[in-house]
Amino acid sequence: MSHADTAFVPLNIAVLTVSDTRNEDTDSSGRYLVEALTGAGHRLAEKVILKDDKYDIRALISRWIASKEVQVVIITGGTGFTGRDTTPEAVAPLLDTHIDGFGELFRHITYQELGTSTVQSRALGGLANRTAVFCLPGSTGACRTGWNGILAEQLDARHKPCNFVQHLVTA
Repeated sequence: MSHADTAFVPLNIAVLTVSDTRNEDTDSSGRYLVEALTGAGHRLAEKVILKDDKYDIRALISRWIASKEVQVVIITGGTGFTGRDTTPEAVAPLLDTHIDGFGELFRHITYQELGTSTVQSRALGGLANRTAVFCLPGSTGACRTGWNGILAEQLDARHKPCNFVQHLVTA
């Protein structure tokens, strides 16, 4: 796609790792997302690691959604099927609009890599208060797939014919 007629718009992106076991030293998924977003020219608004608690997750995401300083939230982890995996349940009620195609496309891309195991993915995306929110599985590979396969283009104002930047508060 041609980028000649549109300027790049750097976004403020917050990253949340949901994990009962990871810390800053072992959070390769969160670290990957920070490197990918800053490498693309975006700004890291904040990075947090939280234990998998639906209400703690919801409180932090609510704060970011309410902030004029955060345009995008990317969450990694807590999307599995164990009793402790509550990220989708924490996030879904906060969304004004669900981006159904995000989870569908993530699973489609992942199917090419993992086969039918992708059916267990609970990746989701949506918009809340003109903030984009995306939930990815906790593996670094899943974060790489989500960023390279979807988010890098959809968070770039130059991507045509459409992208998420036009729906966000950027000024």
